[in-house]
Amino acid sequence: MTAQGERFTFTSSDMAIQLDLIAKVHGISHAEEHFSKLPDTFKDRRAYGALLNVYGRAKMKEKAEDIVEVMRNKGYTTEALFFNVLMTLYMNVGEHEKVNKIINEMKEKNVSFDICSYNIWITNCAAMGDTEDMERVVGMMTSDNGVIANWTTYTTLATMYIRLGNTEKAQSCLKDAEIRVTGRDRASFHYLIGLYSRIGKKEEVYRIWNWYKSSFPSILNMGYQLMLSSLIRLGDVDGAEMIYGEWLSMTSSYDPRICNILLGSYAREGLVGKAKNVLDRFSEKGGKPKPITWEILAEGYIKEEQTSEALLCIKEAASYGVNNWRPNPTNIENLLALCKRHNDFASVNMLMDALRMRGCHEEEEYKSLFSRYCQGN
Repeated sequence: MTAQGERFTFTSSDMAIQLDLIAKVHGISHAEEHFSKLPDTFKDRRAYGALLNVYGRAKMKEKAEDIVEVMRNKGYTTEALFFNVLMTLYMNVGEHEKVNKIINEMKEKNVSFDICSYNIWITNCAAMGDTEDMERVVGMMTSDNGVIANWTTYTTLATMYIRLGNTEKAQSCLKDAEIRVTGRDRASFHYLIGLYSRIGKKEEVYRIWNWYKSSFPSILNMGYQLMLSSLIRLGDVDGAEMIYGEWLSMTSSYDPRICNILLGSYAREGLVGKAKNVLDRFSEKGGKPKPITWEILAEGYIKEEQTSEALLCIKEAASYGVNNWRPNPTNIENLLALCKRHNDFASVNMLMDALRMRGCHEEEEYKSLFSRYCQGN
């Protein structure tokens, strides 16, 4: 766009968007360099706000505070958005008391709270375990004529009540959230399914799932992933198996993370035969398992003391091309212990070969495991 000369007229909003994109693609240092080269006419509240958001996202507290101080001096801190970024940052780094200081600053400057401000404030109250203050803020929000609570508000509240152990109020908030689900926002259904599963309401999970399916022509992988996780959390493995089968028959994008959810559930329960069946069905459909898929299956075999099968899974995971996978040291330790109990020295050598295949056999955490094994023999 810049190369096309006068065809486009840029604004400070355009520059703020560009700065944000540069940070996401090239990193923060490039974004800082871009900001430093902006003409002064473009360095307004939007550009400073974009840089603040970059720092907030990266949890760079000192730099964020420095930018906010510059913005204060320039008179730019008159909108809730900037305070919301700073409050979110303080929450993410665990400095909850500072959130209250920002709230007080907004009040002193007569900065109007938006729905995001209230949601952050409510979340911070809950994080500090102050139910009374949280409910007081909810009252302020509902009486604020300038703010319209949406489904996000009530799922936020429900999340907080779940953390505080009050499932009755959590369920009430979820009902309030449902009333406010409008349009075609898939995220609202994801939150409702996940939160209902956390309070053990299986029938509500299925009700929202059916509502979800009737609202969209198709369900994306994210929806199936969340539904599977929720049913596993509820202990409804038969239901999870049914949803998994539905996903396999409907999708054209075989995401191994979905396979891993059901496979992992069976492996943890020692039902390694069923776990292998889940993987086989996935592969037959054309799905490509990831190294972690094989390692999850290996955990099941280790639990059942099936050394050779576990080792084959580790070797399969290790055979994949360039990726960042490294075997979980706990799994290697457990497999070595299994080999020791069975005096299976050949498998130990094969396990070392698998680590060599990944190029991690010289890493200290693995070397120490083999060293302890050798000392015990």
